[in-house]
This record gives sequence, C-alpha cells and structure tokens, in this order.
Amino acid sequence: MPEQVLKQIAMGQPPISHRRLLAYIAAGILAAAGLLWLVSILNPLPPRHLTLACGPEGSSYAVFGKRYKAMLEKQGIKVRLVSTAGSQENMALLKKPGSGIDAGFVDGGIAEEGDEQGLASLGTLCYEPLWFFSRQPITSHVLATLKGKRVSVGPDGSESRALLNALAKRHGMDESAFRILPLPPEQSAEELLQGRIDAVVLVNSWASPVVRKLAEADGIYVASFKLADAYVARFPALTKRILPEGAADLEQDRPSHDVSLLATKTSLVVREGLHPALQYLLLEVMAKVHSRSGIFQKAGEFPAAEEQDVPLSPEARHYYKSGQPLLQRYMPFWLAALVEQAVIFLLPLLGLAYPAIKGLLALYGWGMQRKIFLLYGELHWLETQLDKLDGKPVPEALSARMASLEARTSKVKVSTKYVPMLYSLKDTLAFVRGRMEEMGKA
Repeated sequence: MPEQVLKQIAMGQPPISHRRLLAYIAAGILAAAGLLWLVSILNPLPPRHLTLACGPEGSSYAVFGKRYKAMLEKQGIKVRLVSTAGSQENMALLKKPGSGIDAGFVDGGIAEEGDEQGLASLGTLCYEPLWFFSRQPITSHVLATLKGKRVSVGPDGSESRALLNALAKRHGMDESAFRILPLPPEQSAEELLQGRIDAVVLVNSWASPVVRKLAEADGIYVASFKLADAYVARFPALTKRILPEGAADLEQDRPSHDVSLLATKTSLVVREGLHPALQYLLLEVMAKVHSRSGIFQKAGEFPAAEEQDVPLSPEARHYYKSGQPLLQRYMPFWLAALVEQAVIFLLPLLGLAYPAIKGLLALYGWGMQRKIFLLYGELHWLETQLDKLDGKPVPEALSARMASLEARTSKVKVSTKYVPMLYSLKDTLAFVRGRMEEMGKA
C-alpha cells in the first residue's frame, strides 16, 4: 500500500475520494450487467410464442389444440395452431429444419428408426381408438368386409391411413383392396351420413366431435374387432379398449353391444431445443386437459411418463418424478425463469464476492488497528526519550510532540469494535502525560 495512503489511514482520512469511489461502483455495475448479458446469451429467457401442430377440423387433435391455446395464452404465451393431416405430417414437420413447429401431437407406432433424433416426448395423453364406421353392420372380419367398398381413410399424413395400411399388409392386402377416398374427418362424416360412401376409418379419441356424431347417428354402425387381442399381440403399439353397450346413446342403446376397439396412445412431442420453462408449462396444461376420467381411461391415468417412439425429455422425467419446479408453482413462468437466471448469475458472483468481501473487511480492520498502532508507536518513542532524560527537565520539543500526539488521538474515529483499543491508548497517553508533569516538578 502506498505510503501516502498509510498516512491518510493513520490520520483518519478516507483513502479514496468520492469521485473515485463512484467510478468503482459504476465499473462494478457495468461488469455485473456484462455478466448478466453473457448468462442470457448462454441460457436465454423463454420465448413468448409457441407453434403447435394439431390435426384437421373435427379431429381430437384440433380440439386439444384449441384448449392448449386458451390455457397457454392465459400465461402470456402467443400460440399458433397449424392444421395438418395428422400424426405422420406432424412428425415430418417436427423433424424438418426451419418448419417453425415447436410441438405436435403424435400417435405411437408411426415413427421409423431415426425419427427420434432431435425430438423429445412430454409423455402420453390419451387413447386414440381406430374407428370403423359403416352403413352396414360388420360382424366378422372387418377388413375383409370392406373389400371393394368406398372407404374414407383420411388424407396422406393421417394416422388412420397409416394404421389401415399397416393392418392391411398383415392380411396380404393394400390400399388397392378398397376404393380409397382421402377425405378429412368432417367431410367424411357428412359423406357417410348422406350415403355417398360406405365406411369411414378414423383414428381419434372420444373427444373428437366427428366420432361422437357418428357414434350417436341412426343407421351408422361401429365395427368390433373380434380378434383385437391377436392384433395387440402382433402390433405392440396397439392396445385393446372396450366401448360399452349404450355408451354413445343410453336411450337408443347405441352401440347395441360391447365393441372391441384397437387403440394407440397419443404423445406430445417437442423439439429438443424447446426452452425448459415452456416444456414445464406444456406439462401443466397436459395435466389439466387429460387427467380426468373418460370412457377409455381412469382419472389420473394421463398424462403418463411413457416412451413410445421418442424418449422423454429430462424436464418431463423431472416433472413426473417431482412435479412442477418450485418457482413455477408460485410465480408466472416468465418471472420464475427470470429468477432462475438471476440465481445462475448470482451464485458465481457470490462465490467471487465472498472472499473479496472477507478480504475487504480484513483490510478495514487492519486500517482501524493501524491508526491506533501508529499512535502507540509514537507514544512508545516519546516514553523512550523520557527514560533517557534520567530525571532531567522535559525539553520543550518533547512537550510539543506530546501535545500533538494527544491532539491527533482526540480526532481519531474508529468503529465500535475498536473503541476499547482507542480508550486504552488514551489511558496510556494520560499516564505518560502524568509522568512528564512529575518530571517537570522535580
């Protein structure tokens, strides 16, 4: 430390000017702002927008998308819904760079090897049965009965078309066995009700308005898969569900018997880069939309931590194990993310600040003690000079030096912790002053 600073400390004067202190504070603020900017680059705040790939009008995906949009927009997220043909198109858009799709509904069993690259699942949401609606009762083999008939199976990219093709191949058939019509759900239902087509194949949940409409319609029959267990054994992505007698219309007893259905499970798939805060927000929306009981599920069965074709994201695993992050339970998601950013910023800063503050406190204590020790040192020198006089009168120069030391001691200001040391110095000064006065009387 420079000698001038030591002298200032010994005299009780501030070693740093106010202007320099303000400059140091300003530099510290700029450094903190720079660090915060760097953290925001490395771990940016969540975006306020989301693009969700749904399905065609009349599908359960479209219904879910509208409910998600309403709930997310209450949280300040602007949601853009993209209407698609269904699961296959949703998966294709999620894989395609630059498509702008952040998340989409996807049925199990449609993905091919390698499709999971760059994607993550937030879990399964619901059962999506494979519905065969027709104008004639189907009592035996479903696919064989529909041979040569006019059948709407949905457009290319729909899960119903993909699943029908997979099942038909197991029977040595392909699309050419049917008179395929690539109609969307709402148009398919209208054509069937008007008698212009023979059957409709849909993969949709009970939440679909088209499914409910056809299940309740007079003269429309739901095919039952007699060999449902065998299909499930051959297709691991499928499960067997039962539509109970009278479930669609109790008064009209529709259907008139229990119907065995084949069903897939729908997952919500996101890009791996989707911000964790948005993933947790989506998981909360999933829980609110899909956790209730229904015809095919028990309360709390969904959403579920199930991996179908795409692995669960780390955020989804954490959510199903421990629930929503603590901060997001009590704060808006954007504020929780901001606080998390602040914690990320402050922890390393505090790690650096602790030893720095400890060092500054030690330096401050050293400065307080040095004020007193320097005065003690001068007092010791005066007492040594008195001893050398050997009883002779005290010279005027020593008396003046003593008076100066007393004056400077009276002006010294220290913190409460060091007051006892200062009073001890003053007591010692008084003792030496008394000795000098006795020597002057001799």
